[in-house]
Amino acid sequence: MEAILALLSTAFLAAAFYLLLSRHVVRMLIGVALLGNGVNLSLFLAGRLTRGVPPVMGAGEEVLKAGAANPLPQALILTAIVISFSFFAFLLVLGYRAYQTLGTDDTRAMRFAEPDRLDPPTGY
Repeated sequence: MEAILALLSTAFLAAAFYLLLSRHVVRMLIGVALLGNGVNLSLFLAGRLTRGVPPVMGAGEEVLKAGAANPLPQALILTAIVISFSFFAFLLVLGYRAYQTLGTDDTRAMRFAEPDRLDPPTGY
């Protein structure tokens, strides 16, 4: 099961990088969402997948039982889900506002829509 989820995480990350290299803002937003999900899945896999022993310590125990899942990546994932959702919501509103203002979601057209565009320096 871990190998299948590792391949799924790799597929998420590969698709995310492909979409982030696109010129269109909507594809970039989908890439950001896939990137967050791929990283969360990678963190989840780092904590081991097991059903036999829960990551809970009983009274008087000082360490987890052998073979128990690590609870730290699970806690990190909960935090990362909230952060990635709020970041995605911010980018969605930013992209929508840029589309309203400029009338396009193509990043090249957005670059040429700037009123006083300066060429980059040619030498130093």
